[in-house]
Formats: sequence, structure tokens, C-alpha cells
Amino acid sequence: GLDSLLSTAQMPGGIPVGTLAIGEAGAKNAALLAAAILATSDDTIRQKLQAFRRKQSETVLAVKLPR
Repeated sequence: GLDSLLSTAQMPGGIPVGTLAIGEAGAKNAALLAAAILATSDDTIRQKLQAFRRKQSETVLAVKLPR
């Protein structure tokens, strides 16, 4: 509940918290956050993450919105 949210959102400086959603979307975002952290020191992961983000951007930009 609210206490849980506040305990995460009000962490003092020096205690970083990566808060993500629960469920499938949260799991995907947790994996992407972990990959982004690892990509800072691993070129293979960095290249794969960049390719994923590029493809994701292309997919979103290709969507035709109704007028």
C-alpha cells in the first residue's frame, strides 16, 4: 500500500532504488534496467541493447495514428 510506496520513494541520498512495476511489464523493464547497467561495461550487451532500442523506436514511429 501507501507505506510500501513511500518507503521506496523516500529513500535518502546514497541508497539508490530502482522501482519497477510488477507483472510481465515490470519483469521486462527490470531486465532492460539490468541490461542498461551491465551495458556500461560490456560492449556486447551495449550493442544488443542499442539494437533493441533502435528496433523499438522504429516500431513506434511506424504506427499510423487515426486522424
